[in-house]
Amino acid sequence: MKLTFILAFIFVQFIYFAQPAKILIIDGFLHKGNGETIDHAFVGIKNGIITEIGNSLVTRFNKADWDTIISVEGKHIYPGFIATNSTLGLTEIDAVRATRDFNETGEFNPHVRSQIAFNPESKVASTVLTNGVLFCQSTPRGGIISGSSAIMTLNGWNWEDATILADDGIHVNWPSSLQGGGWWAEPAPKKTNENYQIQKNEIDVFFELAQAYFEGHNKDKEMKFDQRLEAMIGCFKGSKRVYFHADEMQQILDIISFSSKFKLKFPVIVGGYDAHLLGKRLKDSNIPILIRRIHSLPENEDDPIDQSFKLPYLLKKEGVLFGIQNAGDMEAMNARNLPFQAGTATAYGISEEEAIQSISLDVCKIIGIDKKYGSIEIGKSATLFVSEGNALEMKTNNVSLILVNGEFAPTTNFQSDLFQKYSKKLGAKKQN
Repeated sequence: MKLTFILAFIFVQFIYFAQPAKILIIDGFLHKGNGETIDHAFVGIKNGIITEIGNSLVTRFNKADWDTIISVEGKHIYPGFIATNSTLGLTEIDAVRATRDFNETGEFNPHVRSQIAFNPESKVASTVLTNGVLFCQSTPRGGIISGSSAIMTLNGWNWEDATILADDGIHVNWPSSLQGGGWWAEPAPKKTNENYQIQKNEIDVFFELAQAYFEGHNKDKEMKFDQRLEAMIGCFKGSKRVYFHADEMQQILDIISFSSKFKLKFPVIVGGYDAHLLGKRLKDSNIPILIRRIHSLPENEDDPIDQSFKLPYLLKKEGVLFGIQNAGDMEAMNARNLPFQAGTATAYGISEEEAIQSISLDVCKIIGIDKKYGSIEIGKSATLFVSEGNALEMKTNNVSLILVNGEFAPTTNFQSDLFQKYSKKLGAKKQN
């Protein structure tokens, strides 16, 4: 307990006063995030960048070379997990409209930017951070084109400081080809959406207009400025992803054709419930999937009850690049459960390291930040955490150290502070 108190005091000093420039973490079980592991590992960090990785049993260290040496013997080291397609930072209390800042009026809003609406002081975000989810893709909602998302850390002083990648892509809500149906207790068959073609054509017309604006912009730099169309230029240049939110097979087929027609360089499907039925088409088209929440009930009345649980395995078997995301009811606060969703997938066909990849490196590849984030490798940002046990298990995910871009972040939040406060008041056994 005395050693724990001393370490906690040191970390507080680092957080609020001076961050060490040279940090060495030793003796942990390292999950690199790329499928590789090292037991008794060491990770050397200098000025926020990972500079050394190896086995601490066969390496001698000169203590004078490091400002801080931290032993994490018996613990696990992970790359920071990423909550993609999330309203985290854009909402605080779902039932209070004034705290929801993710849905703008209008149908076509590619110019709406979630980056500048992100709230770094979110109490919800602090609870997510302490479960190993160190950054998120803050994503707008509503309309046909919701706007542009941004990749943000959950430990920034303000939205500028929290930004990892501004305007990483626009989000298109593809119309559903089916409608109706019941719910899990009273299932009912779905029917064809008779307006599907009309709704799909609206998106087609807008993209044609945006493409013409892009081509005209290249020829005439002084052409009339249009804010909405200006926001679309990156989609055709390849500097922005286009995230298509869709689940059904017909939707996915049409998105593949649509992406080919407009020569989109980085299309991504978000949801992808039926994606495993089109695995070869998706792989050949090089379209990755940010799959729907694993802890979900089946969409169709004749689907197996574990359909959502085994979707990662089915996509892995088809060779489709995928990541796991958590959109749905109460998604901001439930982002803390992202590691456990990946853990569930390990019981349905994928390995533990593949599950870790699905919320770290593979996700970073999909959203375009894998050169710097997503795995613990030399030359990458020191954005990682240490857990007392397996971070994919609810009982053993107990985060004891967090680094974001090489800087220590708090491992407690207002909920854990209240727990300790009332445990002490009521005489309960103190929790570490």
